[in-house]
Amino acid sequence: MPMLKVGEATVEVAQGTRLAVAIEQAGVEIGHRCGGHARCTTCRVTFADGEPTTMTHAEYAKLSERDLLGQYRLACQITCDHDMIIAEVPMTKASQNWTDTGPALEAEVTPEAVFFPLDQLT
Repeated sequence: MPMLKVGEATVEVAQGTRLAVAIEQAGVEIGHRCGGHARCTTCRVTFADGEPTTMTHAEYAKLSERDLLGQYRLACQITCDHDMIIAEVPMTKASQNWTDTGPALEAEVTPEAVFFPLDQLT
């Protein structure tokens, strides 16, 4: 099972768990204001290690639209299939003074995930 480190917390997560869900399991109230549909970028993260080498078309399109491509990844569009260390979760319930993090996340990546190697997207 993959290990995820976020801040001081390290958790073991089930293979295929959405990264945004795993970050919540680690005790970080990450934003997902659009419900995890790659529409808002509030689930953006940076990696210290283990950044995936694939990306969904939805993640690529939203990060490109917001001029965030190459700076952040969207935790709602990533599945945990290897160990990862998150460097930064900039938008949390506390940091944004939200009353909640957003609609509940579905177990599966939405919209339907088709992962592409990063070198095919650029």
